[in-house]
Amino acid sequence: MRAANILHLGVKELRSLLRDPVMLMLIVYAFTFSIYAAAKAMPESLNKAPIAIVDEDRSPLSTRIVSAFFPPYFLPPAMISWPEMDAGMDAGLYTFALNIPPGFQRDVLAGRQPAVQLNVDATRMSQAFTGSGYVQAIVSGEVNAFVARHRAAQTPPVDLELRVRFNPVLDKSWFGSVMQVINQITLLSIILTGAALIREREHGTIEHLLVMPVTPFEIMSGKVWTMALVVLGSSAFSLVFVVQKLLSVPIEGSLPLFLAGTTLHLFATTSMGIFLGTIARSMPQFGLLTILVLLPLQMLSGGTTPRESMPEFVQIVMLAAPNTHFVMLAQAILYRGAGMSVVWPQFAALAVIGSMLFSLALARFRKALGGTA
Repeated sequence: MRAANILHLGVKELRSLLRDPVMLMLIVYAFTFSIYAAAKAMPESLNKAPIAIVDEDRSPLSTRIVSAFFPPYFLPPAMISWPEMDAGMDAGLYTFALNIPPGFQRDVLAGRQPAVQLNVDATRMSQAFTGSGYVQAIVSGEVNAFVARHRAAQTPPVDLELRVRFNPVLDKSWFGSVMQVINQITLLSIILTGAALIREREHGTIEHLLVMPVTPFEIMSGKVWTMALVVLGSSAFSLVFVVQKLLSVPIEGSLPLFLAGTTLHLFATTSMGIFLGTIARSMPQFGLLTILVLLPLQMLSGGTTPRESMPEFVQIVMLAAPNTHFVMLAQAILYRGAGMSVVWPQFAALAVIGSMLFSLALARFRKALGGTA
């Protein structure tokens, strides 16, 4: 009867979820619009940045520099005068204002090093940080190309041949969309299971379960497999129809292998959601606990920044988190087309961590039920 009880309890959870429009809207948003927004609105990318240029030289070289700024990185430059530059920056009309001084071309051809002033509106952090490097690279490139036609070109001693693997077009949406799917899997699995437990307590149905011939293991298992199945199906739908079809992001590896690894990860994160649900006494408390847990998990797992750039102590501690192994597994399969022979250590680590979290959550769940009784 134990397997039958787990099945029926899981079906009950599905029916309860279907009657919760807020949770359904959250699931739909997390695996559709959220994925698309993360792919198209990467914060570090430069897109249509407004730029103004004060051309006091009016030379062929300055004209060449002006014509080098074009979409999609920059809007067509606004040609302004010197008095208009400060006023435009103060009004927030331009993120960048480039001032080319008089006699710029003459000084360049004479071998001098004329200064070009670049004013940056640093309140627009996402564009200011990246855009400054773009402006410097564009100006330097145009000056070098212009000078090369007036002087003998120097052949570099080493020819560097660049080969970009796994993302040959350097499209940031390839990274943003897949990583957002990975983050949403963790987020939704914790929220759904924890909210399901708290909903039982708030509605008083947990007392009804206690008088039925079911065990805490069966109650918890019913919630775990149900919410894991919902998140697993949603993530598969998102990868196929949103990432591959809508965003045209290629998936290099085996999707079934990734879903198998996702199942192990969900085993761990749904257990974590049950554990947090037994600690919190209300949905607001659960929301605060989720923030405290999710932010370190997502920021230190290697999905946002490489783990190698973190302190060694943090790298060691985060090996106990399921996110760390799941991010490594997902990137290896989806980006690099890795097989089971490569990712089996991550599979094993997720199985061990999931078993430990499930046992810990079950012990806490039994204690919470005892207190309720």
